[in-house]
Amino acid sequence: QVQLVESGGGLVQPGGSLRLSCAASGSIASTYFMGWYRQAPGKQRELVATITRGGSTNYADSLKGRFTISRDNAKNTVYLQMNSLEPEDTAVYYCKTYPRYGGEAYWGQGTQVTVSS
Repeated sequence: QVQLVESGGGLVQPGGSLRLSCAASGSIASTYFMGWYRQAPGKQRELVATITRGGSTNYADSLKGRFTISRDNAKNTVYLQMNSLEPEDTAVYYCKTYPRYGGEAYWGQGTQVTVSS
């Protein structure tokens, strides 16, 4: 069992930055992959970025260069640094974690990010 607690969302002006955090507690084995997904109104949930315990990252092509994922294994926490935010980035951002060789995935409750002037 894994519990995920997200924080850092909010309202930001276009061009601004936000940093999301997601702290995991529970089974460490289930947190080999940690990542961020987002869901805008009326759209499907989509991948933002993932990172392994070893630091290997994967990004949605459209977000490379503006978003950076990182993690602190000692704190079992994953971060998402979002720069040059655009109104199109407005969405609920969800943290997800899952083990390396299959098994149950866990989702956070989501944090709202709104980019608006």
